[in-house]
Amino acid sequence: MAFVVGENCIKCKFTDCVAVCPVDAFFEGPNLLVISPTICIDCGLCEPECPANAIFQEEKVPTEQRDFIALNAALAEVWPNIRTVKAAPADADAWNGVADKLQYLET
Repeated sequence: MAFVVGENCIKCKFTDCVAVCPVDAFFEGPNLLVISPTICIDCGLCEPECPANAIFQEEKVPTEQRDFIALNAALAEVWPNIRTVKAAPADADAWNGVADKLQYLET
């Protein structure tokens, strides 16, 4: 099993999780991070580091976000790997916790 980045990461894109990932399993898109299920070793270090509480163990992804399991896998195949912490978008805190953000996903 792997960890999955969920909907609340959209437009927040905090990268605190990247700093603790021992296998560089994160990939970066325009306004979302994703985790590669083939690289992730299910260590769980990233989950508590996410200020947006947007990272879930695969079997604990909320029902309404189950599509993010496949989305993480697909986008990790095409987006570049991110290995260093970057500043969050200037309005990240304002977007943290906003509902129904999937419509804002940029691929």
